[in-house]
Amino acid sequence: MKSRKPWFPLAFLFILLNAFFITGKNFLTKQGIDQEVLIVGNLILFVATALSFYVSQHSLSSANPRSSVGSLYGSFMIKFFIIIIAAFVYIMAAKKNLNKPALFVCMGLYLVYTVVEVSSLQKLLKQKKNA
Repeated sequence: MKSRKPWFPLAFLFILLNAFFITGKNFLTKQGIDQEVLIVGNLILFVATALSFYVSQHSLSSANPRSSVGSLYGSFMIKFFIIIIAAFVYIMAAKKNLNKPALFVCMGLYLVYTVVEVSSLQKLLKQKKNA
């Protein structure tokens, strides 16, 4: 049985979250959460996670375990630095208009994207062992 594309859960999560952020503007505003920060944060998290997933996925096909571990660490560092730089730019640009609730939601989204990425990579690794 052939499974879906390995990136499908990430893309589905991105679309689902953006749909909620766009349609739930009134709810988000009542909670004091800036919709634009969430949409841009979601985009940055998706791109960083997709890039990290791509690097990690290709490292799994390597026969050298040392190369795989190095690539996995490298993908983590890529994702980490992209997100840290984006957060720093937002904090410096917003200064007093910083929307802390939106920033905390984005921190939660980071965890969600990481869980989806790791579970997708685990499924790929199980398929590789069974092949």
